[in-house]
Amino acid sequence: MDLSFTTEEQAFRDEVRSFLDTSLTPELAAKGAANLELTKTDMEQWHALLNAKGWLAVTWPVEHGGTGWTAVQRHIFEEECAIANAPRIVPFGLNMLGPVLIKFGSEAQQAEILPRILNGDDWWCQGYSEPGAGSDLASLKTRAVRDGDEYVINGQKTWTTLGQHADKIFCLVRTLAEGKPQRGISFVLVDLATPGIEMRPIKLLEGGHEVNEVFFTDVRVPAGNLVGEENQGWTIAKYLLTHERTNIAGVGFATRDMGKLKELTKQIKRNGQYLSEDTLFMAQVVELEADLEAMRITNLRMLQSANDGAAPGPEASMLKIKGTVIRQKINALYRSALGPHAAAMPQDAIAHDGLPAEAINAAATYFNNRKLSIFGGSNEIQRNIIANDILKG
Repeated sequence: MDLSFTTEEQAFRDEVRSFLDTSLTPELAAKGAANLELTKTDMEQWHALLNAKGWLAVTWPVEHGGTGWTAVQRHIFEEECAIANAPRIVPFGLNMLGPVLIKFGSEAQQAEILPRILNGDDWWCQGYSEPGAGSDLASLKTRAVRDGDEYVINGQKTWTTLGQHADKIFCLVRTLAEGKPQRGISFVLVDLATPGIEMRPIKLLEGGHEVNEVFFTDVRVPAGNLVGEENQGWTIAKYLLTHERTNIAGVGFATRDMGKLKELTKQIKRNGQYLSEDTLFMAQVVELEADLEAMRITNLRMLQSANDGAAPGPEASMLKIKGTVIRQKINALYRSALGPHAAAMPQDAIAHDGLPAEAINAAATYFNNRKLSIFGGSNEIQRNIIANDILKG
């Protein structure tokens, strides 16, 4: 039994493990274990399985179709799913837009959009970052000008994750040019089938297509697609980010990957001995494992505070930084352990029948996860938040 959890929470963990054992298909688990790119069908399949169980909208209240789980239960669920190699729930509709509509949306927006998110009828993506307005989001320039019962949008969004699969996008747009930049931002919902929208793929370092750039040219959107009040978008954006960063440390993924790294050390020999017997290499593993356990405990303390009604503070930024560093170090050690079997591209890897399936994609995973220190607020920005909130008092 894990002493970090109460008896009830441990029972919930057992229930989650039982569900994963019976519901997660071997095909999906194998793809997750090998770090293979998931198709839209893969992600929709897992979405439907969780929805049928009633375990999909983990951050929503029960009255809107959510689980009503505590923050600790959500942590347990996310950790067990990661360890079981389940697909990650696509967060944009469920964990970002859903809570925003529940907090700021009209009754009509809630009644129309929330059930469609749960049923998988709509696939949402996020239109926040722009060229020159990433971590400094308040400097965004995409404009929305009111014209009767419509807004006319012109501008560009970038790093739009999984936008190639989406049919809807929620955007931050500038509706007021004067005054403090944060005051003139609004939150608008846009159908990607609207004339004037072009989505272009961005090829990533490891060769994958995960993100996109989106161009808006005289795109007309009904004024009813505004969420909340005009120029209230910055308040909504900050609220959304608290939900985006709920599991930003990635404890479950780090725990899973640490297990894979330790198992690999028992399979790779160097200078006639297994890496698990190499004192210098294992010292790095043990140090990293200690950091992971410290992060896990800190994360649980923050979750308990959330259960007690406290809003995430600078500790969320600390967890984001630490989680990023730990996961990237695990990726680096995994590649180091593989040596020549971790070539930059899978087709160049040296074959080794005894290696686990994910070894062939170790380099691609390493390169892809360089993004961890950028998205969700770059680590540099997170350090500024810590300095302003703690060091300045």
